[in-house]
Formats: sequence, C-alpha cells, structure tokens
Amino acid sequence: MKPKTLFGKIWDSHVVKSIPGGPDVLYIDMHYIHEVTSPQAFEGLRRRGIKVFRPGKTLATADHNIPTLNQHLPIKDEISRKQVDTLGKNTGDYGINFFGMEHEFNGIVHVIGPELGFTRPGMTIVCGDSHTSTHGAFGSVAFGIGTSEVEMVLASQCLLQYRPSAMRINVTGKLNNSVTAKDLIMYIISRLSSGGATGYFVEYAGEAIESLSMEGRMTVCNMSIEMGARGGLIAPDKTTLDYVNEKAGKINIPVSDRNIEYWSTLRTDPGAVYDKEISFNASEITTMITFGTNPGMAMPVGGTIPDPPADEKEAASYMKSLSYMNFRPGMKLEGQKIDYVFLGSCTNGRIEDFRAFASVIKGRKKADSVTALIVPGSKMVEKQIYTEKLDSVFREAGFEIRQPGCSSCLAMNEDKVPPGKYAVSTSNRNFEGRQGPGARTILASPLTAAAAAVTGRITDPSGLISN
Repeated sequence: MKPKTLFGKIWDSHVVKSIPGGPDVLYIDMHYIHEVTSPQAFEGLRRRGIKVFRPGKTLATADHNIPTLNQHLPIKDEISRKQVDTLGKNTGDYGINFFGMEHEFNGIVHVIGPELGFTRPGMTIVCGDSHTSTHGAFGSVAFGIGTSEVEMVLASQCLLQYRPSAMRINVTGKLNNSVTAKDLIMYIISRLSSGGATGYFVEYAGEAIESLSMEGRMTVCNMSIEMGARGGLIAPDKTTLDYVNEKAGKINIPVSDRNIEYWSTLRTDPGAVYDKEISFNASEITTMITFGTNPGMAMPVGGTIPDPPADEKEAASYMKSLSYMNFRPGMKLEGQKIDYVFLGSCTNGRIEDFRAFASVIKGRKKADSVTALIVPGSKMVEKQIYTEKLDSVFREAGFEIRQPGCSSCLAMNEDKVPPGKYAVSTSNRNFEGRQGPGARTILASPLTAAAAAVTGRITDPSGLISN
C-alpha cells in the first residue's frame, strides 16, 4: 500500500464519492456555526423545505457580535441583537444545540469546541469562519467554508471540495525562553508570506511543535489561514489524548478503545511524499510583532522594519501599508508608544494565555496611557480565571476582565480601537480597520502584549519574566 500523509489518511477516509475531473463529496463529522454566517443558510433550507440532516452533528454559539460587558442585559445594537436572536430561533426550530450568550458553555466557537470535547482526532470539521483551522491541532482536517456551503452541510452532512495539496513544515530544535507558539507561527508566516501556503493543507511537525501544549498547537493551527493555507494540522500524540480524555466528560462521550486504536494510526507513514516540505530551526525564532497590515509583515520585537521589495507593484503596496501604520523602513518599533492592548480571540483567549499575561503583570501596574481589553475566550475560561485567582492579579495591576466574546479581534461590537490609535493585540489579523476604522494593529503574543500593557510601549517581554 502506498504510504500516506496524515492529511491524506483523514481526507481519503471521508470521501463519499469522487467526481471525475471535479471535487470530492466529503463527509463532515462536526459542523460549528455562529450568528454571522448561518442566517442565510437556514433561510435557504426553509425556502427549499429541507430539514437539517443530522442536527446532532452541528453545534451553535453566539460569539462575533455579543457585547463583553453587561451580558445579562439585551444587546443594544439592533443588528447584533437580531443576528443572535435569529440564531436562537433557527437552532430551536431545527433541534440544534445552542450555547447562547448567557449559557454556561458560551464562548468563541473555536474555543468551546475543543474545551467541551467535541473536537477530536481524525475528524473532518467545518464552520463558516476562516479560523476553523484551529481544530487541526487535534489531528483533524478542519477548514472554513462559505454561507452556501454551511447550507450544504446542514442539508446533507456532506460538502463538495477540491482536494488541496499537502505541505509539511518541520520546526526542529527547542524554542528559546519567552518565545511562544504565537511567536513561532508569526515567524513562519513572515518567512513564507501571507500567501506562501496558498492551495495547501499544512502539517506541522518537529521537536518544537511536539513540545507545545494543546493550547499552543491551537494557536499555530489557528493562524495557518494567515499564510493562505486551507488549514493546518498536527499529528495526535500523548499530549492530545490526555487533553481529549480530560474534556470527554464535559459532553459525556467517553473515549473508547476503538477511538484510541484509530487515533494511533493518525501519523504520516514513513516514505509518504508531500507536495512541498519546509524546515525551520526553532533556535532562530525570537519574540515577534507585526509592523504592517497583514500577518506576513512581522519581525523580531528588537528588529527594524525591512526595506520594501524590489518589485515595483509589491513595493507600492508595502509602502501603502507602512503609511497606514505611520511607520517607515529602517524604523525600530521597540519603545514605540501604544494606546490599547487586547488579550483574547480564538488565537489567544484560552486559560494558558491568561496565565502567561498574568506572569508578566504580577507585581506591576498597567500603564496609565493604555486602555486594556481583557476578554476570555469562553465562559469556562472566565470561570477558570476566577478559580485560579488570576482575577486578583489582573485587578491589583489595574486591569478589568470582561465577559467572553470575539470582541476587539474584529470589532463587530463596541470593543473598537479609535482611529489612529495603536493596539498591541493577541488576535490573528492586522488588516486595515480590523479593530475599528483607522485603528493600527500590532500582533503579538500574550507575553509581549502584557509587557506593552505595563510599560506603555512595545517591549521585549524576556526582561520582565521571572525565572
């Protein structure tokens, strides 16, 4: 039998039918939905008189539009309120499990899926959200889909998809102190560019990847989409199985011997060939920040902004990006004053991220010039913050912990950064206006964001971490 990649094994085992010269009909194990990309899909079902084929395979949550303050009150924004209410009605009509704004399991869709035990190795997982790639951390084929495809999955539990090419990115060696999973993936994107993995499904491998916690692996896979990849995944191992076993009780679906037997096969076979393979040395990775308006424009915290590309068109786009940020080539950003800090999102809104942030701010005070938006990724993360008494660390340092939601990652609620202000953000995108019209976003790890929050400037966190 021909050796297969991990991606190939999962994809092939879910193909219902291959259309000659066309796409595959792919069976979908788990479908996540939220309030923004699902209303049109449900309306399509109603127009055609179609039921949801397997409602138990879909899980819904409200996350993008919900406020992060006073969630016990009705949502003020009329459009946001209508979208959330519509999701509640649609899920009720079709028998889909819905974790609304005040539900104990509410949270960002890519945070609650794993923490509740729904996301498991070997699955195919989709959602009308590009950062569905997060779930690939468990050794699953997970990717974002469009609204018409959401309707297709609701109606049939299947999806028409062209098979992507396969890439493996190896990260050898050990990560340096204060270098996090976020720095690792930002470094990779900076080397490959924001389009360097277009058309590929990426498998991450190597000692540095295997050393990451599940939360770190989710951060890496989450940002695969930011280099153009269809998705990213990591082979399941003991770290994965321990995490899945811990979460299995949340939904009362135990891990069986058959599950473990199957999951043990989810590794790339020796001799399997990738369409592309790249290697990086972990020792060369340092703490990273972005300086432009796409995640590929990243550099070490202590570095200088590179010169523009030689290509005239690329140079024009590059300079336009720097102009928006009010930066210039050759400029150092370490020491640059900042105005906002955002801790949260499906990239860095998990409990480990709050622990990391707390490790820097403990015994220090928030800079008076900084407005901090501290937003847990879920109700369960929020509860854990208080259980571990991290709330006291944040409060004593002058920070307020908000309620869960996507928040300032994409600013679809009130959590917007004002025009011209600089925000050091633990989210995944730094596009123009992403965090509010005219806002200037600098992506960073929770450690680097914490360092900026207490100094009021872009600061390498390594000097603030207690050994």
